[in-house]
Amino acid sequence: MTPQETALLDQVTIDEPWALVESFSTFKREHPDDVNRGMDEVVERLTKHGVEVKVHEPELFLSLPGQARIEAGGVIHRAKPPAFSANAPNGFSGPLVYIRGTTNMDEEDAFESQLEAGPEMEARVRGKIVLTEGFASPAIISLMEGCGAVGVIAINPGVDIHWGICTTIWGIPSVSDLYRKPNIPAAAVNMESGQALIELAKSGGDATIFTEMEEGWFRSKLPEITISGTEEPEKYVLLHGHLDSWDVGVGDNATGDATMLEVARVLWANRDKLRRTVKICWWPGHSTGRYAGSTWYSDTFALDLDENCVAQVNCDSPGCRWATEFIHVSVMSEAHDFLAGVIQDVAGKTLQSERPHRAGDYSFNDIGISSYLMLSSAMTDAHREELGYYAVGGCGMNIAWHTENDTLEIANKDILLRDIKVYLLAVFRNANAGLLPMDWRATAREFQATIADYQQQAGDGFDLSNAASAADDLLAELETFYDRAAKGDIPQAKANAAIQDLARILVPLNFNRSDRFRHDPALTIPPLPGLEEATKIASRSKDLWGFSRTELVRGQNHVIAGLRRARARCAI
Repeated sequence: MTPQETALLDQVTIDEPWALVESFSTFKREHPDDVNRGMDEVVERLTKHGVEVKVHEPELFLSLPGQARIEAGGVIHRAKPPAFSANAPNGFSGPLVYIRGTTNMDEEDAFESQLEAGPEMEARVRGKIVLTEGFASPAIISLMEGCGAVGVIAINPGVDIHWGICTTIWGIPSVSDLYRKPNIPAAAVNMESGQALIELAKSGGDATIFTEMEEGWFRSKLPEITISGTEEPEKYVLLHGHLDSWDVGVGDNATGDATMLEVARVLWANRDKLRRTVKICWWPGHSTGRYAGSTWYSDTFALDLDENCVAQVNCDSPGCRWATEFIHVSVMSEAHDFLAGVIQDVAGKTLQSERPHRAGDYSFNDIGISSYLMLSSAMTDAHREELGYYAVGGCGMNIAWHTENDTLEIANKDILLRDIKVYLLAVFRNANAGLLPMDWRATAREFQATIADYQQQAGDGFDLSNAASAADDLLAELETFYDRAAKGDIPQAKANAAIQDLARILVPLNFNRSDRFRHDPALTIPPLPGLEEATKIASRSKDLWGFSRTELVRGQNHVIAGLRRARARCAI
């Protein structure tokens, strides 16, 4: 760590961020009016420190869950409706059918559907209310609605019920997205109610789902800070996180809001030391709009982001109790070594990373922006198992996530102070790097491993050797590029332009199915999705082989063309 970086981190204090956490622990931030109140407080606190803030006021399309319950077998079961469930205040009844779902709650696959559509599934669920384990996720609700179910009850794995959102639409729907908005009621229940409902389903019982939902367009405040750099002010790092939360949402995401507040304060006071600009945004509509705020920003400023954003950094759920390690941390391959260095320098910890999920506010993949962090620190898996916790998607792995129990005790002052410094150094170091720290050789190696894995799964069903060769050629060109850049044979400005352009090519190739500037559904996207069919062709029935190969021919063409464009771009 440089003396300048050490001096910067020494300026971080816990007083101002903790005051925001304490304040946010006293009021819910679900309804847009309450979210706007929270935004006003952030702006007030920033202004007190002389930080200039621009407040956008977009109209966002949101779904606000109200009350819910399940009536079945003469018993009323407590329930919570996910955002974008269909509104059923008078109840919607149907026969129950139990479909065994996710039961391994030690894995984060509770958020995905391990089930598949098909004639057999349709025959089992059509016209029925489906009862299945897991969270009320887009994967489960969209699958069951597509198979003809008239309602879904998701059985959460513990005594508490978690709020969530069930639409696959990412952000504000476009006209072409509207058909995917859920048209069936959905609700989540706890494990005890779920077990009782399973027994009722096995005996041929019925259930009635009651959900109360408010849906529409809401004016939502969105603060944006621009801390201008001194050498390349047009280029910027985007730091962002959501302010709206379920209930008071201390660990998700009052701690993140406080982190960004302190990063903004320190960077503003040291703006003369920034090479590039840093932008910081607080999002509305994360929980009730499937990342509507960040998607609105991504859409509205897409062309500027495309031209000038060098990295995006998501701030969600830092500073939670027991979150001693940096495990399950989202980071794109090209940013791994950079982030690992930051975490080692600040916390003395080893980064254990994973491919970013189709989640959080990663609303910039379509543009092609290198990204790191979503969640940051977390408790160890061993500690989680010792506590009897199952995997969740935030709060440092505290199961208070998305419940009314996410209160002040979920936050930890010492861990929050450390995590603020991690975010501050990551953003500062990224903004001040001479050569942008994205190492595309790591991504090319990831592509090599992905293609090799897909080839193994495809067997003799399809030959991916041309894609493998293209990945090899890209890596060889990148080795030359980075060697020349390190020696100064390529002017730094030209090298950085190439590194940024590589992001615009390779991030969408690795994380997008649809065209640039369009948002894919909120469903898992595998590496190099154009080649995904290679993982399925071996199990396809013989009458589908020709169709499967056709899809892979087109997908391989898409991937090879992208790899060739990337190779040409770094051949300076």
